[in-house]
Amino acid sequence: MFYWVVKAILGPFLHLVFRPWAEGTDNVPREGPVILAGNHLSFADHFFGALFLPRKVISLGKAEYFTGTGIKGLLSRMFFSGVGTVPIDRSGGKASEAALRTGLRVLRNGHVLGIYPEGTRSPDGRLYKGKTGVARLALESRVPVIPWAMVNTFEMMPPGRPLPKLGIRPGVRFGKPLDFSRYYGMEDDRLVLRAVTDEIMYALMELAGQEYVDKYAASAKIEMVRAAREAKAGEQEG
Repeated sequence: MFYWVVKAILGPFLHLVFRPWAEGTDNVPREGPVILAGNHLSFADHFFGALFLPRKVISLGKAEYFTGTGIKGLLSRMFFSGVGTVPIDRSGGKASEAALRTGLRVLRNGHVLGIYPEGTRSPDGRLYKGKTGVARLALESRVPVIPWAMVNTFEMMPPGRPLPKLGIRPGVRFGKPLDFSRYYGMEDDRLVLRAVTDEIMYALMELAGQEYVDKYAASAKIEMVRAAREAKAGEQEG
């Protein structure tokens, strides 16, 4: 219920102020389980990604969104609960397996599961290598995967910017369902998982028009931070 209350309150405001647009919403079935696999450009994706769908989209988010204290922690929990986020532990190992089981449970209950295969927001607006968890979900659940491409949200609200820029219209494109039935029963094959994930990322690249980078976004962020520190150190020495 809280999801629909938040959407009813925020929806008209977002439409009025930002004039968002959507393409391909008919590609998302009106009932039954489905995976929405999206690129992740901005915090604004949480607002605009599901705005045009008549169904609730449940996404998996890091547990830290729900464990904060004080007013800020309360507002964070309220917001992410309101946009349909389920907390998961992203520390790896057994935590990753628990996240997978949570996603499968969402799908078994007939819901729409939203997932960002990159694992984190793009640091520079490019599309990064997808993690294979989305492939395991698709093959174990045997449900269709819809490519879910955010457009212009990086330009509107890049990482680190607290408020969105006005005058930039965010959009979302829903691609045709991807059928991976030829791989059913092969979810333990790493090569198959990589092939499925790469096919999803290619579809996202085509929809979003992004440049693809064959490395993980988290690694790219570490490299950028390291390069910035080295540049700063070089300036100080100079």
